[in-house]
Amino acid sequence: MAEAAAAAPLPMQAPSRLLLLAEARAVLEVGLGLATAPLMRLAPRGDGHAVLVLPGFMASDRSTSHLRDVLQRLGYAAHGWEMGRNLGVVANLRQALRARLALLQGESGRRVSLALAMPDKVRRVITLGSPFSGDLGASNVRNLYDAVAGDRVRVRPDAALLARLAGDLGVPATAIYSRTDGIVNWRTSVLTPNEHAENIEILGASHLALGFNPAAVWAVADRLAQGEGQFTKFRRSGPFAGAYGALA
Repeated sequence: MAEAAAAAPLPMQAPSRLLLLAEARAVLEVGLGLATAPLMRLAPRGDGHAVLVLPGFMASDRSTSHLRDVLQRLGYAAHGWEMGRNLGVVANLRQALRARLALLQGESGRRVSLALAMPDKVRRVITLGSPFSGDLGASNVRNLYDAVAGDRVRVRPDAALLARLAGDLGVPATAIYSRTDGIVNWRTSVLTPNEHAENIEILGASHLALGFNPAAVWAVADRLAQGEGQFTKFRRSGPFAGAYGALA
C-alpha cells in the first residue's frame, strides 16, 4: 500500500502567488487588444453563422463585448448568453442554455459555434482559459467560487466526466490557454489532442484578459472560419504569429 500511495499522482497546485499578482497586467492587455482591433480586419472572415459567447466566472456579457464586436465585423452573428453575471453554477442554467442555443440555431438554420452541449446543434467548441479537466480545485478563486456559487468544487471529480470533457467532444474543439495563467492551473484548460481537437498556447497572456489578447482573438477568428464539419490544425499566421507557444 505504501508503494501504491507513493505512485499516486500528486494533486495539481493553484498558480503561484507571483502569477496571481501578475494578473494585474490584464489592464495593459485590454488596452493592447483595443489598440490592435483594426488589425483584426485582416483575420479570416466568417460565413455568417451564429456564435454563442459565454462569459467566465463572475463576468457578464460586458466582458465578451470586445470579442463579439470583432466577430461581428468579421461577418459572424455573435451573441452573448443574456443571463446576467455568471455566478458559477452553470449546470443549473443548463435548460436555459439549451433553449438559447436552440433559438440561435433555429433562427439561422445552421449549427452554432462556442457551445458545450447539444452536439446536433453545435458546430465547434472554443474555450479561453476555461478549466474543465484534471484537478478543478487547482485555482486561486476556489474559495470565491465556493462562497458565491455555494457549490463545492470537488478536488477530484468523477474521472469519466473529466475524461469526456477533456477528450472527444464529438465536434471540432480548440482550447486556448496560457502557461502564465494566474487564476487556474493551465493544465486544467487543455484538451486531449486528436484528429479534431487541439490546444493553442498564448505566450505571456493573463487569464483575466485572454478574451482581449490579440493573439487569442485572432486564433478564435481563424478557428471559426473553418467550414462546418471541417477541421485542420492551427498554424501560426497573421500579425501575432510570434505570440503562440506550443501547438498540439
